[in-house]
Amino acid sequence: MTDFALASQAERPAASIPGLKAVQLGLLWLLGASGAIVFIEPSPYEFAIVLSMIVFFASGLRMSPPLLVPIGLLAGIGIGYSIGAIELLEDTEILYWVLTSWYMAIAAIFYSLLCLEDSGDRVEAIARGYLFGAIIASLAAIAGYFNLIPGGEDLLTYAGRARGTFKDPNVLGAFLVFPALYALQKVLEGSFWSALRNGLALGILSLAIFLAFSRAAWGTFAGSTLLMLALTFITASSQQKRARIVILAVVALALAVAAIAILLSFDQVSSLFKERASFNQPYDSGRFGRFGRHILGAGMALDYPTGIGPLQFRRFFPEDTHNSFLNAFMSGGWISGILYPALVFTTAIFGLRQVFVRTPWQRTYIAIVSTLIVTLLESFIIDTDHWRHYFMLLGLTWGLAVATSAYRSQSLAGSSDSQASGSR
Repeated sequence: MTDFALASQAERPAASIPGLKAVQLGLLWLLGASGAIVFIEPSPYEFAIVLSMIVFFASGLRMSPPLLVPIGLLAGIGIGYSIGAIELLEDTEILYWVLTSWYMAIAAIFYSLLCLEDSGDRVEAIARGYLFGAIIASLAAIAGYFNLIPGGEDLLTYAGRARGTFKDPNVLGAFLVFPALYALQKVLEGSFWSALRNGLALGILSLAIFLAFSRAAWGTFAGSTLLMLALTFITASSQQKRARIVILAVVALALAVAAIAILLSFDQVSSLFKERASFNQPYDSGRFGRFGRHILGAGMALDYPTGIGPLQFRRFFPEDTHNSFLNAFMSGGWISGILYPALVFTTAIFGLRQVFVRTPWQRTYIAIVSTLIVTLLESFIIDTDHWRHYFMLLGLTWGLAVATSAYRSQSLAGSSDSQASGSR
């Protein structure tokens, strides 16, 4: 694979600075951890990502031609949003929405560029920081739900549901899926003590996901876990490892069922669970319910080539779209409406193709791709447009896919050279 640099080696003296790599990895750990605190604006994540961009761009980031695909698609989606909002930019809320969309796109591109060098170390730094932050958010959510912190109920819960350091229980639940899968991956692959530590972390995260009472998060967690286990089983290097995966998966399932049974013995938990687990929610059914709005909105999309503008759907219907694909059409017209699913499915296909290549980062990559693919499906029933972790996973998927392709090419070239040397 042919790569070209954003800065030439002569223009990158920072690359030889002693300790630079340690600073970079520390920043990436902080970036992953800070994503867990978003109930304040701007959040610590914004400061961490700006600082990380300054350090990494100053020291130089490589570019690879395949990344022109997501860059072009993200830029096109942003252009569509900007066109749709031209006549509405006097409204500061809409202006902020458009700027946030561009910011999310830039963040995704930044994550993809990060992974082209020191891929394994960098993605592990982000994942470990993400896991740490997720544990903090989960403990806050659990403490708030069970009133373990005086006065914390109003801050850490919403409508009887745990939200921790997030504004919305649904976003908390979605945010915790990847670190939960990352911890589970460590349980499957690690030593006894590593499995024990990560098993404890997995238990904390799973409890917080449950107490968020988000049906979408429950479904995403279950679907992502099944996909990750299947991919991990298929790519396992031996029958012994496959047997371990099956045994530990069965044990984890049994423990999860037992834990849910215990939780449902509490009246507070049981009543809310029955309410949230029902598929017959008032806001889902009816002509103007969630799915009714999807049908009506799809018809509107054909009549507005440039869209109706960001945040305008609520002017026509009782609530927002709760569908990122429909929202792309409504906010950015046919440009964004066509390019958004193109980005989504291209990312899923390209990412999934590369998870079968053996690399030092394969296991973490499987967790990332599994979470992202199921989250993409979740986008049909919920707004994921401005989720920070969603664009992080999207960028990491592209960057690691490109890095994996390059790694495979180098491995094949090395094998060919070895065979040629041996035949002389």
